[in-house]
Amino acid sequence: MKDFKVTRSLWIIILVPLLISVGFIAGQRLGEITPASIQGAEMLIGLEFTPAEKDSMLQNLNNFRTGYENMRKNKLENSVSPSLVFNPLPHGYFPDQEQKDQNWGLPATVELPANAHDIAFMSVADLSTLIRTRKLTSERLTGIYLDRIKKYSDTLECLITLMEVEALEKARAMDQELKNGKIRGPLHGIPYGIKDLLAVKGTKTTWGAMPFKDQEIDETATVVEKLNDAGAVLVGKFTLGALAMGDVWYGGVTKNPWNLQQGSSGSSAGSASAVSAALVPFAIGTETLGSIVSPSTRNGVTGLRPTFGRVSKFGAMALSWSMDKIGPISRSALDNGIVLSVINGLDKKDQSTIPAALNYSVDKSIKSLKIGYFEEFFNTDRSSKAIDQQVLEDLKSLGLTLHPVKLETSVDVSSMLIMLFAEGAAAFDDLTRSNMDDLLVAQHRGAWPNQFRAARFIPAVEYIQASRNRSVLIEEMHALFQEYDVIISPSFGGNQLQITNLTGHPALCMPNGFTENGSPTSITFLANLFEEEKLIMLGRAYQEKTDWQKKRPPLFDK
Repeated sequence: MKDFKVTRSLWIIILVPLLISVGFIAGQRLGEITPASIQGAEMLIGLEFTPAEKDSMLQNLNNFRTGYENMRKNKLENSVSPSLVFNPLPHGYFPDQEQKDQNWGLPATVELPANAHDIAFMSVADLSTLIRTRKLTSERLTGIYLDRIKKYSDTLECLITLMEVEALEKARAMDQELKNGKIRGPLHGIPYGIKDLLAVKGTKTTWGAMPFKDQEIDETATVVEKLNDAGAVLVGKFTLGALAMGDVWYGGVTKNPWNLQQGSSGSSAGSASAVSAALVPFAIGTETLGSIVSPSTRNGVTGLRPTFGRVSKFGAMALSWSMDKIGPISRSALDNGIVLSVINGLDKKDQSTIPAALNYSVDKSIKSLKIGYFEEFFNTDRSSKAIDQQVLEDLKSLGLTLHPVKLETSVDVSSMLIMLFAEGAAAFDDLTRSNMDDLLVAQHRGAWPNQFRAARFIPAVEYIQASRNRSVLIEEMHALFQEYDVIISPSFGGNQLQITNLTGHPALCMPNGFTENGSPTSITFLANLFEEEKLIMLGRAYQEKTDWQKKRPPLFDK
């Protein structure tokens, strides 16, 4: 805490003259706006004005500040989204809306393992068959996962709320429905967990952050309602890095089951850790700038980041209204496809949702896909270079032709990330102005408290310019994906993670091996907007050939 106090003092020394010019400390007017105030602000925005120009601004700036103060009198909940809604669709592009029956190609029969921990590590697809054929009840399966959660969640520091009573009640109801001849679909009776930024009536929704650790939100997120309607059984709410960054939350650091000395990465830390250790067969995560891809990589599981707008964000904590995405983390590409088919769809409660079909069929051949790969990223020296290159060889052995592709843009991608920081600062405006941000565990320079404070000084003009550059980026990426059905990339190759999160493209992140020290690695498949079925097709084929997704962390394989 000593270092933090010094840092906070430095911020006060540096920023007080500028804070006077915008007057937002404790919501009070701090002093007269003068030409000297403007001069201090000039350094931040990289512009210079003449004395006459500064003098001419004074009345407008005072009017602006009065407006700021008046707006702050009206408390806005995090759930209130801006009137400007991000749309990732390029000019003239509209997703297919003709929804057909899904054909997942689930096995007709599956043998029931003798040991409970072997059952726990099974895929959603196999568990679904076991329940459908009445070899396994939802109540027994739910009990297996509840027991594992109680046994291992403290070690992993991955659980916020256990929902044992509600889960067993739902499981019994699903078993009774099955006895009566009713089955809701492949998720009937399947237990699952959610990242604790999704609201569920009657439970805490803590956002992983100390200021909100006792927060209850009187609504249930759309994705949870859809999963419940599909017969899935919610067993718990898992940790996230505070306010969706990293793996540090108010109760500790969520652990990686493959290495308990290492954090789970974030921010979907608890969801990925729980799936990896078989505390649930699938969990819901979210991604703004890597929060599904990164923990899926660290924990050796499979994560699917859907297209922006495919899945409703109603009932989810907002960090960046134009970048937040909700998707599944599971043991396989097929499992993620099954889950996505349930949670996707237009939602009148979320203006950013876009109607689009998800048409997957096991009968579609992967040889119909034109596949590219970012050649430059595969040739970059890094610890997983040989592992990633082996993915290309594995796919070629399936009779596929791979085409080298360059990822080039005409705009500066990193500069657009001010949109995330500005939106995050707006989403947590009250937290900054009340100084409740001091309660967050992480207080280093890159942590949210300092990011939110700095974001107060992003000019609105530059935010809009970033948005316009983002429009250019969307068109350029769309042109690239007009050429290819799927493009393969090292998960953290170049700046593809930044680009595809900004443009809203879907990504499938899958385990593809281990480093020399035993850490899981991953590969990422990318597709055009609303074409996740192509990711599932190729991902399933890759995983059926390699089986990396079936590896189990030894400490939890019991």
